Amino acid sequence: MDRMQVKPDDGSLMAQPDRQVVVTGVAGFIGSHLARELLNLGYRVLGIDYLAGHPQVVIERNLAPNKIDKSFTLVRGDLTEVSLIPWFQGVDTIFHLAACPGVRGSWGKDFARYVSSNILATHLLMDAAIRSGVRRVVVSSSSSIYGGASCGPVTETNLPAPLSPYGVTKLAAEQLALAHARRAGSQMTVVALRYFTVYGPRQREDMLISRLITSALTKKPITILGDGRQRRDFTFVEDAVRANLMAMHADVEAEVINIGTGVTTPVLEVAEIVGDIAGMAVPLKFGQRQAGDVRDTHADVSLARAKIGYLPTVDLRSGLKVQFEWARANKLADRPT
Repeated sequence: MDRMQVKPDDGSLMAQPDRQVVVTGVAGFIGSHLARELLNLGYRVLGIDYLAGHPQVVIERNLAPNKIDKSFTLVRGDLTEVSLIPWFQGVDTIFHLAACPGVRGSWGKDFARYVSSNILATHLLMDAAIRSGVRRVVVSSSSSIYGGASCGPVTETNLPAPLSPYGVTKLAAEQLALAHARRAGSQMTVVALRYFTVYGPRQREDMLISRLITSALTKKPITILGDGRQRRDFTFVEDAVRANLMAMHADVEAEVINIGTGVTTPVLEVAEIVGDIAGMAVPLKFGQRQAGDVRDTHADVSLARAKIGYLPTVDLRSGLKVQFEWARANKLADRPT
């Protein structure tokens, strides 16, 4: 299969270098939202995505708002296989969101895929970015690098202690990016954003809030893995996108920054809120916690405020209502035929 959908147009990519950006993982949840906002702001967006790992109907849905924009170019390819340097010429900022997601799938024989997508791909991307003169790379990391926070909000100085192979690869990816930024002679700067449980329209169907909403819409029970008292710092996708935009021009050289809300909520309370929005209780069942599941997550976002000016703007109930209404409008369209 030819992994490239289009070929680089050196003339167009070199125009207005400060307005040229790259979004990897552009067909994904956060990547598709970020690309749309960048286009709205007048940037020319080169999106790179392998276009695998999701049903085709989901990929098409996520890409549709961006593909109609003449300032959007799509490259289909695996970051470990695409010749990146020609695409990075004239690019000011790369937003690196491409990754192999999911804690449970990272155990066992599929770990090699996580290593390739999360670690090797990041290394190759950073090397190409330096060689191409890219000014800033904003790397998407994860709160999974901390393990389970049980003693209050975690700061960026907390010792990383990932509980899953996935968390290990995300930690390795962000540290690789920072190492490239600190490399002697490097003019590139890096901000690694450690997201805390991002939710909202287009969230993956295997994630908790998507599953709760699907349960409310279908009246089919959802199995909560654990007792439901585990807590999460839930971050609306609009805030995650804002954090990326703020990180684009922040005065930093090599920094890791928590992106959350500073508020932690039990899973059972989230289920109650979804039930209130739906007008009926979400039917729940309970199962055992799985390997790699953390007990609690809770972000200290004071560094985010100090370094990039970030503050969360969307409270959980408001965000859940937006995602619920989106899911109700899209649930049939998202089902493979």
